[in-house]
Amino acid sequence: MNGLYHLHMTMIQLKHMRLEVELINAPASEHPSQLAPIVFLHEGLGSVAMWRSRQGFWPERVCQASARAGVVYSRRGYGQSDSVPDVRGRNRLPPDYMHQEAWEVLPELLKVLEIEQPVLLGHSDGGTIALLHAARQPLSACIVMAPHVMVEEVSLRAIEVARDAYVQGPMRESLSKYHNDVDTAFWQWNDVWLSQGFRSFDIRNVCRDIRCPVLALQGVDDAYGTLRQIEDIRSDHGSITRHVLPECAHSPHKDQAQATLSLVVDFLADKP
Repeated sequence: MNGLYHLHMTMIQLKHMRLEVELINAPASEHPSQLAPIVFLHEGLGSVAMWRSRQGFWPERVCQASARAGVVYSRRGYGQSDSVPDVRGRNRLPPDYMHQEAWEVLPELLKVLEIEQPVLLGHSDGGTIALLHAARQPLSACIVMAPHVMVEEVSLRAIEVARDAYVQGPMRESLSKYHNDVDTAFWQWNDVWLSQGFRSFDIRNVCRDIRCPVLALQGVDDAYGTLRQIEDIRSDHGSITRHVLPECAHSPHKDQAQATLSLVVDFLADKP
């Protein structure tokens, strides 16, 4: 498809929350694509806005290059979506918060948007959510960048460093550009990851139920996980394609934007 895609930001009302959603659609002059749309799932401190960089809005680049529509949303407590009151107390995230997002919130959002069997593209926590959803729901494809399939000590050390940078350094100020309630966004993620109950988090057996094709990408310099995070993804039914990116840390779509874009587009070329 040629021309610029249309971006439309809206708030979607679900049963218990309003979510910020950016819709990516082809120009009106183009014929609507019959290919499955791509739903983008952000990282643990991400939001719709954090997909943007000096190189542009990466989800839009993916949609244009693959001739697909797209949906980008901020989970509750992130971006412009509804906040979470008392997130460090009675509403602290439980260790299975990514299961709940994958199996309860995401299906409800897709139903409201009337989307069936999309492509899921998730980064970090979003990658984990994509894998969990794929284990229970039919998808056209699942793409994960630096997902977490189990807890590693290297991950916890990096998250402890992030906590110190948030409390004592410039991290809070830099993140506040992307979130209405930056403290909720940070602490709901940091608290659950560093909780004792989260140490047993492990979705490797769940991944065996995935039936759609999976593309798993990870940077060789990822401080938040070793290459086992993609090497240990196994499926009894679907195919897994893995790529390790050189000179790349935890964000392939930023650290190796063009290479990642090419891998995604090539992977989707023969997918419905």
